[in-house]
Order: sequence, then C-alpha cells, then structure tokens
Amino acid sequence: MIHRPVVLTVALAAAVAATALVWVEVRHEREFRRLIAVGDAAMAQDKTFGAIESFSGALALKPESMLAHLKRGDAYRRRGELTAALRDLRDAVALDDTAPQPIELLGDVNHAMGRYERAAELYQRYLLLDDRGGRVFYKLALAHVRSGRAAEAIEPLRRALALDDRFGEAHYLLGVSLRSQGRRANAVRALSRAVSLNPAFIAAREELADLYRELGRTRESIEELEAIAALEPGRPERLVTVGLTYARLGRPESAILTLARVAERYPETPVVYTALGRVWLDTASAGDLTAVDKALEALAPIAARPDASSETLALFGRALLFSGNSREAARILQQAVARTPVDATAYRYLAEAATNLGDMTTARSARARHALLAGSL
Repeated sequence: MIHRPVVLTVALAAAVAATALVWVEVRHEREFRRLIAVGDAAMAQDKTFGAIESFSGALALKPESMLAHLKRGDAYRRRGELTAALRDLRDAVALDDTAPQPIELLGDVNHAMGRYERAAELYQRYLLLDDRGGRVFYKLALAHVRSGRAAEAIEPLRRALALDDRFGEAHYLLGVSLRSQGRRANAVRALSRAVSLNPAFIAAREELADLYRELGRTRESIEELEAIAALEPGRPERLVTVGLTYARLGRPESAILTLARVAERYPETPVVYTALGRVWLDTASAGDLTAVDKALEALAPIAARPDASSETLALFGRALLFSGNSREAARILQQAVARTPVDATAYRYLAEAATNLGDMTTARSARARHALLAGSL
C-alpha cells in the first residue's frame, strides 16, 4: 500500500526539480540572447575581438546554435582570420543548410582564400534558395572571372543587372568579361554605362580608355585618360600617361606640351622628366637632332640622383650616344644594367656604346643579355 504522504512528497520533489530545470533553461536562454546582443553591438563598432568573445560564450551555452556559429564566423572573417571563419561557417551551414546567409558568407571566405571555384559553387547554391540576390549574382560572376572563366560570368551579370540596372560594378565587370570574349562593341556600352553611373569610377575609365585605344578611337581614349588625371590631381603619373599616349599616337607636340605642363606643376617628380626625355629622344630618332639637347636637359638632373631608375639611366645613356659621347654613355649604361629592375634596352645601348669604343667583349655580352631579356618580355 502506497502511503499518500510519500506520493505527495515525491510529486512535490519532481515539480521542484522540473521548475528548477525550466528556470535554468530560461536563465541560459536569457544569457545566450544577452551574449549575442553584446556581440552584435561590438560588431557594430567594429570591435571584432570582443564580438568573438561574446559569440564564443554564446556557443558554450548552445554548441548547436547555427546563429552563434554564423555570427562568430562572420567576426573571424572581418578580422581576416579566414581559417577560423571557414570552420564556424561550415558548422553553420551543416546545422541549417536552408539558410542562405551562412552559405553566402562561406562563399565569401572561400573567395578571399583564392578558392574561386568553391566560392562559385556556394554562390550557386545560395541562388537556388534565393534568386533575387543581385549582389550574389555579381559575386558568382566575379568568382568565375577570377578562376579564368569570364565567359561564364556574363549570364550572372545580366541577371544582376536585370534586378538593378544601376549596379555600376556589375556593368564594369560585364564590360571586362565581354571584352575578353572579343565582344568589344558590347563591352564599350557596358563600360560607358558604368562610367555614366559613377563618373569617378577610375577602373572603368581605365578599361574604357584602353579599349578605345584598341579600337583606334584616339580622341575618346585620351578624353578618358584626361578625366582620370582630373580625378586624381595628386598623381602626376596619370598626366604622364596622357603625354605618352599622345606620343604613341604620333602626336609628339601634344605629348611634349602635356608633359611640360606636368613638369611645371610637379618639378620634383622624376617620372615626369623620364617621360619627357623619352619623347624628346623619339623626336630625335625621327630626324630632329635639336631634340637631343632637350632630352639631355630633361634627363641629366634625374640621372644624377642616387635613386635613378634603370629606365632613366638607359634613356640618358641613349641621349649621350645621340650626342656622340660614347665613353660617358658607356659609363652611365653600366650603371643602368646594375640597377633592378633592369631596363632591357640598357643592354642594347651599352652594346652600341661598347662597339663605338672598340670594346667587343662588352658589346657581345651586352647584346646576348639584351636578346635574352627582350625574348622574355
């Protein structure tokens, strides 16, 4: 016979135990939520180390929480600790393979690690769950481009632009991809659209300038280069590029005028005088021997600097050869071939100077080195 007091005691003890267990679970849940909130606040302030500590505390309470793995993985990603991020995000995907966000972030980590094909697989998996993600279509396309499959990037980019036609980076990448497939007219349209959406998009302007040059559209190419120079007034090399482009197009007067203006604005910048010397020497090669003096005037001061580049010294040596001073040219060109990275033309001019001086051993050696370096370019 069971005694009533005993039954009541046992029931009461069970109820107390159950209540205590529920209370512990409630406390754990509250603490879990608090730690997640603290971690989110730290992330909002870019305090990723503190965020990782909070999310780790949350995982200690709930080791099977997809949310906590996701958040800590993202924090590791933002810190650049990609191996740790990979581990957490893989766990998050394993815990819930229907959640798009951890799949996307896992793709981002693989992309950052240079695993472009794996990143593409993950972005495609994301898009099977949510095909409205223009951002992820773009990421998929970028992964294709970086893995050497530009042709496969075109369709995802068109999908991204169908969702948002004002996505400038997608227009730019589409232009690059189309150009790589020989579809240059379409590439011009895509790149022009990128520039119209963001006039300060320098990479798009650079690509467009080069494409215009390739198509023989000289005026448009120079306009893009001048626009880039205007966008980056603190970088004289941009205007130097404009000047050298004029020279390549057979317009030495425009080239010299442009570079002279740059020299006035940036009198202490060697690259400007190197470019100016190069153009004057090319003019001298075309028969204008008075240009040699101009080249020497531009190159002599920067060639005397202890940090003179091999290119500068090679040009100065070439100018000295033009002037008939083979002995001094040989001395300068010996310096040019001793600087790294070496300008291959320095060996060519050294061979010429050595031949003029009757030093056939040096001439033969220099010609051999020039042939070797020129063949590897």
